[in-house]
Amino acid sequence: MASKDIYFIPEPSQWPIVASLALFTAFIGGAMILNQSPNGKYVLILGAIGIIYMFAGWFSSVISESLAGNYNEQVDISFRMGMGWFILSEVMFFAAFFGALFYARVLSVPWLGGEGHGVVTHQFLWPAFKASWPMAVMPNPTNFTAYKDTVPAFGVPAVNTLILLSSGVTVTFAHWALKKAQRTHLCVWLAATVALGALFVYLQAGEYHHAYTELSLKLSSGIYGSTFYLLTGFHGFHVTMGALMLAVILFRSLKGHFTKNDHFAFEAVAWYWHFVDVVWLGLFIFVYWL
Repeated sequence: MASKDIYFIPEPSQWPIVASLALFTAFIGGAMILNQSPNGKYVLILGAIGIIYMFAGWFSSVISESLAGNYNEQVDISFRMGMGWFILSEVMFFAAFFGALFYARVLSVPWLGGEGHGVVTHQFLWPAFKASWPMAVMPNPTNFTAYKDTVPAFGVPAVNTLILLSSGVTVTFAHWALKKAQRTHLCVWLAATVALGALFVYLQAGEYHHAYTELSLKLSSGIYGSTFYLLTGFHGFHVTMGALMLAVILFRSLKGHFTKNDHFAFEAVAWYWHFVDVVWLGLFIFVYWL
């Protein structure tokens, strides 16, 4: 048991080195695929296996340290500060993409159309340009893919909004159950949250398939296509990671981990999940609706 006045320092770990090697291998594999190398997919798979191994091993080490009672109040405070800074970095990550969307829609498109200075700047390079959003007329059909329509807001996106908001409620119910030491309710509400997260990803994958095959909306479909896939794609990745983290918390809860007074791992994942919910509300409003 760690002393209350001694900060716990873990033993030297191999996991940062394993993580660096696995990520570098995956990066090389992805680069090989982009350069049409026939062996790229095998290198990427090898890197992915290394990443999964790293996460499993590192999680196991941290969980073992926690169960051994090595973490005191000082460690808990540092964990909370670290998670807070991590979420702030994620906020700034999405702020950059929302900023790019704002710049394209509100500033650059009107400027190119001559708004504010009376000069039509596109008349020589792109005579067919229309200063309106989304930009459905492509400047060069050889390099840009025209799309048939935008993705409607009040379809799958609206359903996914309801799903994510509901998952925020279920994870909160799970937290309340944990603080009341109601293990069964905790596991039930956590399982519901994981299921809602998986359903969100499934529906978004179907939406992508519809947009790509039937609407011809691609990354090469001008600024609308690139901002749409970058914003929604990165958010979908975050939902996937959040659902996996919640699944780990559910597994630990089923094994009897966490108490009503000691459960920061649960709180950290819940913070992350609520962050994902808030980002989606911004996406629904500014990417799909307006």
